[in-house]
Amino acid sequence: MFSADPLDVAAVEAYRQALLPLAAQLGVEQLPEPAPDDDSWQDKVELLVDDPVPVVSFTFGLPDRTTVERLHAVDSYLVGGVTSVDDALEAVRRGLDALVVQGPDAGGHQCTFRTSDPAPTTPLDTLLAAVRAAVPVPLIAAGGLSDTAEVRRVLEAGAVAAQLGTAFLLTPEAGTNPTHRAALTQPGFTETVLTRCFSGRLARGLRNAFVEAYDALAPACYPAVNQVAGPIRRAAAAAGDPQHTHLWAGTGWRLAAEEPAGEVVARLWPGTD
Repeated sequence: MFSADPLDVAAVEAYRQALLPLAAQLGVEQLPEPAPDDDSWQDKVELLVDDPVPVVSFTFGLPDRTTVERLHAVDSYLVGGVTSVDDALEAVRRGLDALVVQGPDAGGHQCTFRTSDPAPTTPLDTLLAAVRAAVPVPLIAAGGLSDTAEVRRVLEAGAVAAQLGTAFLLTPEAGTNPTHRAALTQPGFTETVLTRCFSGRLARGLRNAFVEAYDALAPACYPAVNQVAGPIRRAAAAAGDPQHTHLWAGTGWRLAAEEPAGEVVARLWPGTD
């Protein structure tokens, strides 16, 4: 579950206007106007209370104390993503049971509490040690992990688990679309970058033409930017155009392999079945 931002209509509408020429170029007839969207947060809370699940995870912020108490009352274990010691302390004060400690090399969205927060820079190893010293709850290490040595290192540093995403992008089980898959192996893509241009939130992906053109224009407003840019991203992906869609990837994307997910796990964590 995620927390949404207040909607800055003027800023998002200005961005929408800037995107209209590209939309027309890609055959997208219209881009949606910005509208409030909390991803049905309260409806999800009610559903989880009425039909409990063992684990509920949160990103982009924290649930309020009442929500925490209601979910604990139905025996759900609560996990939250953090990118700083301060956020970890606040998450534990709210009553969360475990934390995903995300380093800045992670692919996709950074789980900062506020969309306007600057890009995190503390390396995962340093952040993991600092959070471990500050809070007593179990920690899951995430962000840029891509080989056996890195997984072993965070586990030896006190994490109870390692969380990986980019390492699985080329597996047949992943939902990675064909355009994204192809880009991950193309030599023309040489670096990843944190940008707000696709969704309004900082997220790491391969640098492409869309990032070059729109990164400086995108307001820090999620999910409103995601709404207005979505039709462009989908049209580009469908057309096989990697230059105008999001290509989420962590800094270790070159190590992602085209093999079944089970083989990835066995390679990253020898001895597992």
